[in-house]
Amino acid sequence: MNHSLGMAIETLVAILLMLTIGYCILLNKRLTRLKADEHSLKAVIAELITATEIAERAIGGLKLAVRDVNENLGSQLAAATQMSDQLYKQLGEADNVVRRLSKIAIAARPVASPEPVAVPVAKPSSAKAVAAAAEAFSERRRSNGLAA
Repeated sequence: MNHSLGMAIETLVAILLMLTIGYCILLNKRLTRLKADEHSLKAVIAELITATEIAERAIGGLKLAVRDVNENLGSQLAAATQMSDQLYKQLGEADNVVRRLSKIAIAARPVASPEPVAVPVAKPSSAKAVAAAAEAFSERRRSNGLAA
């Protein structure tokens, strides 16, 4: 019986040894794949680092471009605001000129009489007054530097 028990134990040890050798072969294949994956992973990491450096340079260039655009846009915005203020003032002055011209035109119209008997002639004194007012107005405009 000793012989059969010894044989069974040796057979069991041989089977376990074969299983261990098979498992070692499997682990060796997995380690080989892992090393191959490590090399490809290192290549991917190197490409990622390169892409990151390129992106950082591009971001730096964009920051410079944004700063330049912001400065140019700020100066153009200030100039546009100033131009808008000037135009607003000039529109106010033009409105005043139109009002005064309309008053002068209304004053220069001859007064229509209800009788069709004779064509009324403007009084020389009122025509002279209108002409004097227009001349004074134009002189005032020239002194302010707004004459056309």
